[in-house]
Amino acid sequence: MFDVEKQVAHWRDMALSDIESAEILVEKGKYLHGLFFCHLVIEKALKAHFVKFQETLPPKTHDLPYLISKTDIVLTKKQENLCAILMEFQLEGRYPEYNPKVPSLSEIDNILSETKELLEWLTKKL
Repeated sequence: MFDVEKQVAHWRDMALSDIESAEILVEKGKYLHGLFFCHLVIEKALKAHFVKFQETLPPKTHDLPYLISKTDIVLTKKQENLCAILMEFQLEGRYPEYNPKVPSLSEIDNILSETKELLEWLTKKL
């Protein structure tokens, strides 16, 4: 039998752990890696919502808008904009032909801060 609560807790806990990793990476000057982890944080939080809403395992996708569309979550424009920014730093960034531009340090700090806010908001809605 599929244990929805166990799966939701798994994805939520991974997101909460990954935000700490994102902070450490940014603090150490590993900006692209930190931003990649920001994407992972929101992806995993959304997968927790997917499981809660669909009562099945989440798809193996990194597409934040797709995951959002499969839940009952309604984001603000600011939250949607953050997700669009985070998509620039998702899995494709691991391949040599894809070289995302590193934002300024103030932009990175803002993305990290907004990621924390969105994570907190998503977590409260679980």
